[in-house]
Amino acid sequence: MEKAEQNLVDPAHKKNFDFIDSIRCIAMIGIVMEHSVYNGTYIFDGFPPNHIIYICLIQLSKFGTIAFFVLAGFLLGDKFTTYSSWEYFKRRLSNTFKPWLFWSLLFVLLLVLQRWVALHRDGDFHLIPQLKDKFEMVYLYTNYWFIINFLFCIAILLCFKKYLYNFWLGAVLLVCSLLYSTNVYFEWFIPTHTIAIFGFIFYLWLGTILNRHWSKIELWINKASYIIFALFFVSTFVWSVFDITYLIKARSVDPYNTLRISNIVFSIAAILLLFKIKKFGFVKYLKPRETTFGVYLIHYIVLTVILSEIYRPFHFDSVANMNVINMILYVTSRFIFTYGITILLIYFINKTKFMWIIGR
Repeated sequence: MEKAEQNLVDPAHKKNFDFIDSIRCIAMIGIVMEHSVYNGTYIFDGFPPNHIIYICLIQLSKFGTIAFFVLAGFLLGDKFTTYSSWEYFKRRLSNTFKPWLFWSLLFVLLLVLQRWVALHRDGDFHLIPQLKDKFEMVYLYTNYWFIINFLFCIAILLCFKKYLYNFWLGAVLLVCSLLYSTNVYFEWFIPTHTIAIFGFIFYLWLGTILNRHWSKIELWINKASYIIFALFFVSTFVWSVFDITYLIKARSVDPYNTLRISNIVFSIAAILLLFKIKKFGFVKYLKPRETTFGVYLIHYIVLTVILSEIYRPFHFDSVANMNVINMILYVTSRFIFTYGITILLIYFINKTKFMWIIGR
């Protein structure tokens, strides 16, 4: 059985996919940027210039999550030729789950500590309700939802490994994803993307298909003009921005939802453009294989706990009250500080015996 599983792809087909690590690093930069820009949904009155710029900045970085699933699937397809299903899943649990558990629990602890400092003097702090509230927030409504969802998606694909390259499987997974996408507009059930358990499996599967047919796809990408990819990227970006404004006018629960149809197409356009460019010289200095997962695990803590304390004495206004230039400077500084502090923390942790908490 293991031999059959390991022969799904011809080993001779294996190539150097280091460029995938570089693109995953850029996708992670996008995720950090999105979290750094976002300051709330319904904080503006109408659509003044600063609101439009705010929407554009969020949308520009909104490709990161879907790109991450696609790229993880790409690498997953390659690993399927080396390990059995259970062996691969155990490795994933070891490399991702333990670091994720460490940082997510630390995040809960820090949030509870923040509330204790803010409330204990007035006698309003109650430990159990605070723990319940912070656990729910961290595991359902912050970036830490991703690993639970990601491991679930991998488990589903491993269960159907025998049929992995059958397009009927992709069709079923696509229908599941599009159900969530349609629900963003009709809200038959809560549309937040962080609880879309079956919404992202298709993009993991799509990555394995890209891996399977990479020689032909790469040839087509190399032959196609940059203009085609650039126009596709720009047009889907504009569509996505208008889509957000429509959902805001409709008072959607989650107008920035990752699984909006416009954002799905925009994310694919971004992935294709990154595949076309392929080489990113600056990324090698960020050591993506060693740092990307660590950035994911740590940046949200830096942004919401450390940076909030650094900025607290300055009493910054809401971005809704800033002019365009001040808003851009503010969110850019949040991104630079968040990413910079996170990378420094990873650098120092990797020099200690606790480097396992960064994962791979």
